Amino acid sequence: MGDGNVRHRGLHPGDDEIFREDQLPGLRAAVEDYSWLLDRGYAEPSTLKLVGDRYQLRARQRDAVSRCSASTAALERRSAHRAKVPGLEDAIYIDGYNLLITLETALSGGVILRARDGCFRDLASLHGTYRPVEETTPAIELVGEALHDRLAFRGKAFWYLDAPVSNSGRLAGTIREAAARRGWTWEASLVPDPDPVLVDQQGLVSSSDSWILDRCQKWFNLASEILEPRREEIFVVDLSPAKGIK
Repeated sequence: MGDGNVRHRGLHPGDDEIFREDQLPGLRAAVEDYSWLLDRGYAEPSTLKLVGDRYQLRARQRDAVSRCSASTAALERRSAHRAKVPGLEDAIYIDGYNLLITLETALSGGVILRARDGCFRDLASLHGTYRPVEETTPAIELVGEALHDRLAFRGKAFWYLDAPVSNSGRLAGTIREAAARRGWTWEASLVPDPDPVLVDQQGLVSSSDSWILDRCQKWFNLASEILEPRREEIFVVDLSPAKGIK
């Protein structure tokens, strides 16, 4: 699934400067302030502008603060509905692009955020087109190895991909091919919008999407489980406080 123009999903120009170690105290303070304001019912767009202006944050720093922040109520809800291990589950429902792009970014040397809720998130965004990179197949294989070998998951994995995003069909084929090679019981489906499909599942959901985590019945922190053992090898910007979900 190579692409002639995009070979990696690595660092955005300037990320090594705006996410340096000496930038982290200000970013963590911004996450705390933003989350404090969310607790008091402030609207997200205006709050982000207020906090971003106060700390003189660049656009991608503001995006990082937004993705890492959460109200106390959201943290408590996510903690209560989080599963610790998937081994005894019959099925896991995977937010395909959400998981895969985070892993591709990490393997490519791009910025990975550790958020207030303990999730690992990236700064990438889909704009109607998915372009596979050299890390796509290795990332898919990491998912299977973590689930079936390390975490002893014996159920079926259902991957959901956004049908409107171009190349989703090709990616679904690559996921199925990887599963067939390794003997994993996987299914990859294209749906108009994976978010409501995942929220409606009664079983275990793998996602770091805040909207999903605040509504699903049960979720598993799969990206973090895969990346935490590789933390020394990837570019992690840790904006989580000590009181975040462990």
